Amino acid sequence: MMLPIVAYGDPVLKKECKEIDKNYPNLAGLIENMWETMYNASGVGLAAPQIGIAIRLFIVDTSAFADDDSLSEEEQKALSGFKKVFINAVIEEEFGEDFTFNEGCLSIPDVREDVTRKDTITISYLDENFKAKTETYDGLRARVIQHEYDHIEGILFTDKLSSLKKRLLKKRLTNISKGNINIDYRMKFPAMKKGR
Repeated sequence: MMLPIVAYGDPVLKKECKEIDKNYPNLAGLIENMWETMYNASGVGLAAPQIGIAIRLFIVDTSAFADDDSLSEEEQKALSGFKKVFINAVIEEEFGEDFTFNEGCLSIPDVREDVTRKDTITISYLDENFKAKTETYDGLRARVIQHEYDHIEGILFTDKLSSLKKRLLKKRLTNISKGNINIDYRMKFPAMKKGR
């Protein structure tokens, strides 16, 4: 089932999310709905707060980047078929070179900005079967994971921009929160909750 994606301005996007256990109600169904919602919106990642649930759960599938000819063959291969569920994730370490990439977000449609992050991470998490894992990723896989991880920490990519960039984007972000935007997937807008 496709779920509406929560738009910029909703308080759930600024919450630090709570851990869950294997008894979380209908977790398999929730994950399945998240995949369907993400693919419908042409995303490469989706975090639970983006569908209005403040829990430490996110999904990533970087296959869409695998056809990018500007990437090395090795990077394309690493991105192809990289599809994972992350539960109760903790980034243990971010290291390596600073890596700038133009990021976007399904909760902030039609806004893309350059964000600088470390190019390598080590992350501990539980998979969808609650099996504990600790893995190291680099390049675009690390980038997508960092972006989604920020969501469960209550951080948006726009929070990482300079104050000048934030001022320049203010009107566009306000329009998104009010629903004054054309998009081809379902969204839930915070300003419309108040009887608008």
